[in-house]
Amino acid sequence: MTSATPGPQPPAVPTPDAPGTPDTPAVSASSGPRPRPRLIATDLDGTLLRDDKSVSDRTIAALAAAEEAGIEVFFVTGRPARWMDVVSAHVHGHGLAICGNGAAVVDLHGGPGAHRFVKVRALERACALDVVRRLRAASPGTAFAIERTGGLHHEEAYPPLHMEPGESVAPAEKLLAEDPGDPAVAEQPILKILAFHPELQPDDFLVTARAAIGERATVTRSSPSALLEISGPTVSKASTLELCCAERGITPAEVVAFGDMPNDIEMLTWAGTSYAMGNAHPDVIAAASGRTVANNDDGVAVVIERILAERLEQRDRS
Repeated sequence: MTSATPGPQPPAVPTPDAPGTPDTPAVSASSGPRPRPRLIATDLDGTLLRDDKSVSDRTIAALAAAEEAGIEVFFVTGRPARWMDVVSAHVHGHGLAICGNGAAVVDLHGGPGAHRFVKVRALERACALDVVRRLRAASPGTAFAIERTGGLHHEEAYPPLHMEPGESVAPAEKLLAEDPGDPAVAEQPILKILAFHPELQPDDFLVTARAAIGERATVTRSSPSALLEISGPTVSKASTLELCCAERGITPAEVVAFGDMPNDIEMLTWAGTSYAMGNAHPDVIAAASGRTVANNDDGVAVVIERILAERLEQRDRS
């Protein structure tokens, strides 16, 4: 999502640490002191990244400062692992990112082409076939792509939304067959289904798909177009982040999360403190406990800087 997404904009309030930079104070879901943050979970597109897909110098500095202060930063995105090069230099010590809307945890150490899957929460083949069948019936004209750990496979009618050539082109039923034509592909877990409709409005398509699929799979979206992302049941950014936090002994109250699109909502409601970007979808604004400025104005960095400044003030007072 980009900052052009419709939605009410926050008032501009200059912050002491960044003169002239607009900001919106946090709106806490509950009063009283909160635990000190131990982990920052941030979406990428429309959130951490600017619209040109760059990471600003200010944001790079804020991420490094958070890690130096002992606050882990997790990138939590709908992107596949092969699209993580843009941030692989900024993962610091742990090196992990959550990709595919929670379908995979990837170690980004080693740089481009050397990313390693450390956790995969696959969509079962039978479930994927059932999803395709139900969505074809509910929304005729839907075109599908299948995201596996090794790459993307799509139908002929599926548009080149990201100018990425498919590993193979065939009807979804063939791509999901026990024998898709390539033994190596057959062994690759299915991370998610992508479903595109050329005529429906994005939110309408989401509502229709969720009604047709029910709890058989998780249906969400992160694109401004009518492109849905479908993962295994219970698989989401939030549920995989929860697993990663549990492994570290980190509670939801110790997590600060950022997002802008419907695929971020579960994560924002799970985290103890959460921020919708100034360019966020209205449903995201409603779900988050606070709001910051848009991605192009370094909204994530603004909040991280404030967190670290408050921590320093508390240390000086003690």
